[in-house]
Amino acid sequence: MSGLWIWLAAGMIYVAFRAWYDNWRGALRPKEIAGFIQQVESSGLGGADAVDGLREFMENDDGREFVMLNLVRLDPDPPPHPATGEPTPAEELLSGYLGTFLPQLARRAGHPLLQARKVGAYIDSWNVEPDPGWSFMGFIRYRSRRDLMALVTAPGFHDAHPFKIAAMPNTFSFPTQPTISLYAGPRVWVALVLALIAALVHLAALGLAGG
Repeated sequence: MSGLWIWLAAGMIYVAFRAWYDNWRGALRPKEIAGFIQQVESSGLGGADAVDGLREFMENDDGREFVMLNLVRLDPDPPPHPATGEPTPAEELLSGYLGTFLPQLARRAGHPLLQARKVGAYIDSWNVEPDPGWSFMGFIRYRSRRDLMALVTAPGFHDAHPFKIAAMPNTFSFPTQPTISLYAGPRVWVALVLALIAALVHLAALGLAGG
């Protein structure tokens, strides 16, 4: 019976994880979209084009998770600190931004998927702007479009945004929907870790009972 309870506990933990990790609230509703747009406009975080893009993105919400592609060029020369004006390495300024961004992201079941630094020039490109000297790219997983907007409009995010702007003279990002992925996401590895722990605890319990 003890073994059954061990596996039931592991299963319940995994169910709780999925209840948090997955979006169960469906797509954004018109009232929510209007509220988020009002907050973005009042905060001054984006221009008219950015607001229009966010509105379209929210109106086309399918309720599914998505991955944001970010392409970043860090300033090679220390830019002025947003608060002090002192020359500060871009990496340090970016850390100041991430110190606010990443906890807010994690609270909403978001997380980085991949980050890779650039190691060469464009290999295959046409009809695009010249390479400005990108530093790295990254993929960020969001549980839903609602979570993205909740993060963008969260208290304190507006104050951290100047650090991102100062660190990155060039950047762009756009949302994507993965079609092929060979990486095992948290849905898989959390289940495997829980199964391993349950198996080890079960074996230990059997050893104690046999002893």
